[in-house]
Amino acid sequence: MLFRLAYLAVTNAFAALRLLPVGDRDKDVEILALRHQITVLER
Repeated sequence: MLFRLAYLAVTNAFAALRLLPVGDRDKDVEILALRHQITVLER
């Protein structure tokens, strides 16, 4: 359980750091892709 919590914390930290230098256009594209994935999963 503790290992999983540490793993999630590290992966979330890297995900947040990855988004820092990204421009607005790249963020918009990623948001659209995530919205599409959500709609597919809701089916």
